Amino acid sequence: MHSHSVPLPLAPKRVLVAGVSGVGKTTLARRIAAITGGPHTEIDALFHGPAWTPRPEFLADVCSLISTGSWTTEWQYDAARPLLAENAEVLVWLDLPFVRVTLPRLVRRTVRRRRSLEELWNGNREAPLWTVVTDPEHIVRWAIRSRRNYHEAVPALLQKHPHLTVVRLRSQQEAEDWLAGPLAAAVSASARD
Repeated sequence: MHSHSVPLPLAPKRVLVAGVSGVGKTTLARRIAAITGGPHTEIDALFHGPAWTPRPEFLADVCSLISTGSWTTEWQYDAARPLLAENAEVLVWLDLPFVRVTLPRLVRRTVRRRRSLEELWNGNREAPLWTVVTDPEHIVRWAIRSRRNYHEAVPALLQKHPHLTVVRLRSQQEAEDWLAGPLAAAVSASARD
């Protein structure tokens, strides 16, 4: 597993971003795609249909995504994770402190989305804020419950897919350093070749 300062062995064209809900996966994935020059596909947009129902075309859409030569997306959804991992070159694990960084980010994002009635995917919006108390699947409760899942999932992934370069970023500063350092350097070196 690489840290934020370890050079990448190649300029990645197929990148996954992993982490608990609210950690900043989508924002980081967009920034990675801007540096690598490939497209970013938000996997939530492929998964969620109207009324938060899974889209029947989800796995077909994931297969279409991974058949392209260059992509960046989030490593989510059990049905898609194996397909994504088999075809990725790099997995970036955004592992920020949960209580101090991720949870406050998630709460702020959830409140902002609900207050503005921001449309997310296929007409979906955040549930009323009081549902955090009544809905065991509420995004905030889900994040609290699943916050340690990646501590088991990522090492297991390395065992199963040794071809993957895994970069673990433990702070926002490490993320910034990695984007400007190893990722930018690998892309720049590839452009010179």
